Amino acid sequence: MSFNSISKTAKKVNSFLLSSLHGNPEEIYKAASYLIEYGGKRLRPYMVIKSCEILGGTIKQALPSAAAIEMVHNFTLIHDDIMDNDEIRHGVSTTHKKFGIPVGILAGDVLFSKAFETISHGDPKMPKDVRLALVSNLAKACTDVCEGQALDIMMAKSQKIPTEEQYIMMIEKKTSALFAAACAMGAISANTKTRDVTNLSSFGKNLGVAFQIVDDLIGIIGDSKITKKPVGNDLREGKKSLPILLAINKVSGKKKEIILNAFGNSAISKKELENAVRIISSMGIETAVRKKAIQYSNAAKKSLSNYKGSAKNELLSLLDFVVERSQ
Repeated sequence: MSFNSISKTAKKVNSFLLSSLHGNPEEIYKAASYLIEYGGKRLRPYMVIKSCEILGGTIKQALPSAAAIEMVHNFTLIHDDIMDNDEIRHGVSTTHKKFGIPVGILAGDVLFSKAFETISHGDPKMPKDVRLALVSNLAKACTDVCEGQALDIMMAKSQKIPTEEQYIMMIEKKTSALFAAACAMGAISANTKTRDVTNLSSFGKNLGVAFQIVDDLIGIIGDSKITKKPVGNDLREGKKSLPILLAINKVSGKKKEIILNAFGNSAISKKELENAVRIISSMGIETAVRKKAIQYSNAAKKSLSNYKGSAKNELLSLLDFVVERSQ
């Protein structure tokens, strides 16, 4: 994958984003811009722009939607961190830890409302029906994300271990919906046919599921020096992710006891946690999870089979990166 291409796109998106996030009182806008200034690969805005370009559109057409998607993404990060009481994001203090919970909530709300302001104003030359379609797609994605977050919370509270199907349904809403919207909005920005919007949306949806599956794998077996999270962090927090579900269903006896003892146990020792992670790693879970991610990757590739050009190649390179990444 060309990180140079993503980096160039990110600079343009960042410039557009930060120029949109100003007003009074300044403290709210500082808080809203805080995580944006400190990191993020800008994968979702990149997908908006490349989905527009694959259909003959331009960066200028896609930029408002690209910025709006990133605003919504950061809104979800800020509010998720408050709900989970997380203290670190992108290697720095989370927004609510730096600015306080009330300002953190307002910062997220500002990002949410600014996203819709950005696309509803957009390019003045853009037809009104196109702008309406953009607003509609983003609104639906936001609803899905909220529903997905609620499902995640319900799963966390439940004593039951969810099925793989329940897990996939949850991440399709919580994570994948915004990837699908990114690609759909890129296609809509190119003022194209409904069939193209459907194809690009399908690509984004399947990429989003693959992204979350691999992300959850990294949360278990990832190198803590790279991920900046403790070894087995998701296991200790009791996160009901696909690798953990597969491990619990596959293992038995003493090994199962060791994994279940670590699951959701904030008081577990480092040695016991590492032992549980070692057992999961020895079971071939990584192979099974990556195989599942490849299935979604292949479905995503199929959605782009009728297109050609450099933008298609860049989207496919991003897809390969998502499936193969280890951090």
